[in-house]
Formats: sequence, C-alpha cells, structure tokens
Amino acid sequence: MPKADPPRIVVSENGPYLVYGRLPIALQTIVPNSEKMSWDWREGRAFETGEAVALCRCGQSGHKPFCDGTHEKVHFNGRETASRAPYDQLAETIPGPAMNLRDEETLCAFARFCDPGGKIWNLIERTDDPKVRELVIREAGHCPSGRLVVRDVGPGATHEPELPASVGIVEDPVLHVSGPLWVRGGVPVESPDGRRYEVRNRQTLCRCGASQNKPFCDGSHASIKFRDGIPPE
Repeated sequence: MPKADPPRIVVSENGPYLVYGRLPIALQTIVPNSEKMSWDWREGRAFETGEAVALCRCGQSGHKPFCDGTHEKVHFNGRETASRAPYDQLAETIPGPAMNLRDEETLCAFARFCDPGGKIWNLIERTDDPKVRELVIREAGHCPSGRLVVRDVGPGATHEPELPASVGIVEDPVLHVSGPLWVRGGVPVESPDGRRYEVRNRQTLCRCGASQNKPFCDGSHASIKFRDGIPPE
C-alpha cells in the first residue's frame, strides 16, 4: 500500500494551492458579540477532500473553494512576495507588566479579534490584572493569521491555542465578505521548488488574489469586498 503524503500546502506558480495529506477543510465563520465585534469562531460545512485537492488562489474560480482553471484564463499573477524571515525576526514587541505582545503587522488578515474590550495593544499594558490577562490571551489566540502572539514576561510560556491540522474557509458576515484560507495546526506551506515558509500554528493564505504579501493574506479581501459565492448554511 503506497505511503500517504504528509499534510502540506504547495503554492503553485500562478495557480492554486495544492493541499496534500487529506487535510480537513471546512467553513470557519467569524461570530460577533452583541457589539458586532469579532468574538468567536463557528465551524460549519465540511468539504470533501482527497489525497490532494486544489484550492482557488486567484479569487475567480466558479467552483470555490476549489480551483476550476480560471487562473489560466485571467492570466493570474500569483508571484510570491512575502518575506521568508522567521516571525520572531520580523515581529515588534509591545511590553506589558506581566505579558509581552508580539505583532507582525504585515500578516494582518483583518479578522478584528484584537478589538473587543479596548484593543489588545492597550490591554497589554494592564496584564497585571488577571481578567485583562485572560482577555489578551483570548484575543491573540483567536487571531487566525498568527500576527499576534502573547508571551509571559521573563522565561514564561508562549500562549498558543491547540488547533487541529486543517484548513478553514473564512467567512466574515459582519463585513459581508469572504476571508482567507485559515491554515491551522502547523501545516507546512511551501513554494513549487520545495522551499518552505516558517511552519507556524496559525497562518492565513490569500484566496481573493489581491494581497500584496502573497501567499499570505494582508486583509485586501475586505477592501475589495471579496465574496466567494459559497452558499450560506
């Protein structure tokens, strides 16, 4: 019996994301609180997967989230422009009394989990309050792109949520837009030549075709009002 491919995602040249290893793929919808701020995730419809599937990267497939070859017709330019430097080298540190916030702004997927309760950049200054500390951990952990990471001061722990190896199709009903692919659980992302980006617990890949930080999402789906047309549940 042939050995199954390990989970990984290959960014094909000017084409789709090739997803290997039978990774689960499902809708992940941003759920707002009573103030219309991003508060939680709701998993929805699962999509059939095989040993290898192709997910649309140009934003124009008529069979989203899957590729239907439209990238060739529209001459999609999917050139990878993102830095390959590790997160810790690129991220800024915002210090707090009990925790430090690490922030790599170019990875922002505009999911807005950093806003409830007074924005995480302000909250980090009050992390000597246990309730604020709990909120900071929640806000950073819900950030799908891994832009935000919180660590205890000194030799303390880095707070990362436990996420299954999987791919989420992000939907943002508050903004009435469709978001990126949410790659979870340390799935490697690599270029066609086999070069890997840093393997991380949380990453978001552009699927609207407009990001200036390909293959990663930079929030452009919100500004162009990207809608994937996947029927709502």
